[in-house]
Amino acid sequence: MKTKKLSKTKINNGIFNTVIYILLLLLAVIMLYPLIFVLSASFSDPKAVAGGEMLLLPIKPSLEGYRYLMQYKEIWVGYGNTIFYMIAGTLLNLAATLPCAYAMSRKDLKGRKYLMIYFMITMYFSGGMIPGYLNIKSLGLLDTRGVILINGLVSTFNLIVARTYFMTSIPWEIQEAAVIDGCNDFQIFGKIIFPLSKAITVVMTLYYGVGRWNSYFVEMIYLKDRNKFPLQLFLREILTKSTFAKTAMADGMSFSAEQMMALIKQADTANMIKYGVIVLSALPMLIIYPFLQKYFEQGVMIGSVKG
Repeated sequence: MKTKKLSKTKINNGIFNTVIYILLLLLAVIMLYPLIFVLSASFSDPKAVAGGEMLLLPIKPSLEGYRYLMQYKEIWVGYGNTIFYMIAGTLLNLAATLPCAYAMSRKDLKGRKYLMIYFMITMYFSGGMIPGYLNIKSLGLLDTRGVILINGLVSTFNLIVARTYFMTSIPWEIQEAAVIDGCNDFQIFGKIIFPLSKAITVVMTLYYGVGRWNSYFVEMIYLKDRNKFPLQLFLREILTKSTFAKTAMADGMSFSAEQMMALIKQADTANMIKYGVIVLSALPMLIIYPFLQKYFEQGVMIGSVKG
């Protein structure tokens, strides 16, 4: 009987593992196909890609799109701006989020439950786009780099994750011992809490950094000077031009010969460089993420613990 039960268990486990592997394989294909397609399209003839001739591997390989990108100065301006916004903005995010999360994790902070409710309200309600725009304008931050760095300085979700880490991963007795030794709150955080918080610091850096890198909506609303545009805003502009040109020609809208030629040239140019820009914009995150993956997994687990 025991032998039969063991054999049935092995068969069931084998079926279960097979199903899991098949599902993982399907997920891998679903996730990898768009990446491979975009990479292949960036090296392919844009007309062949637009015509649907390419399925996965490059067709009529060409470096013309990347050559054009090298001459497109605004792309590199956007790249520089995005790197600046990501680095400076992420540092400001950490400087605001981690001390606040530490304060919210302290058991001796009076009214911390009510403060947490106050923070959480902002996750579900906002003042709205127009009041926000008027507020930024009244502060004199419109069309400045400062509005990009200050906007979204603290994410409530990240605040909760960091607070949970401080409450569950760092013993309260260490802080009590530091108080007995004469440390104030700033010394406790700077000399004890922060050095012991490498994991959560890396997780917050990843969360905020990816958000800063991919951001374009706030910049689209508050920035007018193209020299301050991030890379994602230029990418959106290129994709919009490509879509508009295709839609206009497909709808049979009436244009003069010169306008039609301009639309065709605009569509060809946009198709030529858009996949290359997508590759360049995604490449830094794809390179960085494998090195931070283990910390990212820790961050997901931290967020699942309620404190």
